[in-house]
Amino acid sequence: MRSKFKITQLILVCALFTSLHALRPMSVAGSFYPEDKKQLSQDVKTALNSAKVQTKQEIDALIVPHAGYVFSSTVAASAYKTLNKNYKTIFIIGSSHYVNFDGASIYKKGNYKTPLGLVHVDTKLASKIIKKSPAFSFNPNAHKKEHSIEVQLPFLQTIYGNKLNIVPIIIGTKNPKTIKEIAKTLKPYFNDENLFVISTDLSHYPSFNDANKVDKKTLDSLTTNSPKNFVKAMALNEGANIDALETSACGWSSLLTLLYITQNSSYTYEILDYKNSANNAKYGDKKRVVGYGAMRVYQQYDAFYLTLQEKKELLEIANMALFQAVVNNKRLQIDETTLSPKLKQNLGAFVTLNKFEELRGCIGTFEQKKPLYQTIVDMTLAAAFADDRFLHVKPKELSYIDIEISVLSPRKKISSLDEIVIGKHGIYMKKGEKTGTYLPHVATDMKWNVEKFVGNCSKEKVGIGYDGYKNAEIFTYEAIVFD
Repeated sequence: MRSKFKITQLILVCALFTSLHALRPMSVAGSFYPEDKKQLSQDVKTALNSAKVQTKQEIDALIVPHAGYVFSSTVAASAYKTLNKNYKTIFIIGSSHYVNFDGASIYKKGNYKTPLGLVHVDTKLASKIIKKSPAFSFNPNAHKKEHSIEVQLPFLQTIYGNKLNIVPIIIGTKNPKTIKEIAKTLKPYFNDENLFVISTDLSHYPSFNDANKVDKKTLDSLTTNSPKNFVKAMALNEGANIDALETSACGWSSLLTLLYITQNSSYTYEILDYKNSANNAKYGDKKRVVGYGAMRVYQQYDAFYLTLQEKKELLEIANMALFQAVVNNKRLQIDETTLSPKLKQNLGAFVTLNKFEELRGCIGTFEQKKPLYQTIVDMTLAAAFADDRFLHVKPKELSYIDIEISVLSPRKKISSLDEIVIGKHGIYMKKGEKTGTYLPHVATDMKWNVEKFVGNCSKEKVGIGYDGYKNAEIFTYEAIVFD
């Protein structure tokens, strides 16, 4: 009897030890944020109370920094201040700073802990996701020292208290295919019930001025909701030979995961705040800084977008139109009854032909006088035969030509230049019979701010002088680029 009692005691002790071991304890309390409960609570509440009140939106995701609170808490608070409803589960996603592995790790062995108390981890859901895809696993070392998730928790605890329920995910891969698989697996959970929090800082270690430029390019690329544009911006920053720049975003894989989830849908990425470590006069150093940005992501149901299927249809139309014209000397005939309403909407578009990754022809129109599918046929033929920089496309070239399409969304008249987002919006200006336009990439290529963007369009494209825009009608549009 005594031996049975001892065995029972031993089992209970082991179970207790396992339970304690499963708890993910604090790793950066006392360094990244205060270890004292009262001080931490006061600091978070002060940051939240000081943050700007934004227009109310149904938030689907936040992008927030994860540096020490003395540097980044006010930026993080500007994102958390926008939350206005309860969520069933909050997915917190960060990129590993310590461990490399081809996949993502979900903590599934217990709860997280901060000075404000325990944070409930939905271990059942974590295990379910791990079983769904080989891209997910439980790697304890990925969570042991990682701060990117931990520093978000005091903000969420302050807002949601004991209602907080999280799924903590650390991405350890740099493989784009694996990142796509991670996004594919998580996409069903990206819905009205749940919130995604993407934890990342921006540029690491350039000068103050360089950080402002680099981080603006990164944030602007995110506003386009395009993985391709984001990756391009990262590559441009890396190729600019900026002194001491180690990365444009330490959590780039987490950001790319979110973009793969939201692409081809009407999600808006809104920039809420930006600072870098030099903005802290006491601890900052302008020679070597880290950037911090805050964004919120929400769906605009009245926004124009193209689904993946619609993009495929337009590319197929362009390729068939090119083949028929080059090989059979015929114009492609299309049964429009099979097309979606958006493909029959009057819109402008550009078609670019590339051969061996070099330009082979590009023609477009800003006019919104024909259905989109007809515009695509027209511009494809024009790119093949009417671009006077190149000879006509020959049949033997067809197998080497790739087509890129840029669809221009419907124009929206604006009443303030504040409505223009550099990198996201193109502008169309009209005064009397005079009109002119700049595509979205012009401002970023020329490194213009909004005032220079509209001023140069007014002068160079409309012909009404640099300040002529002040008495002109200005419209914005977006370019949806795909290949």
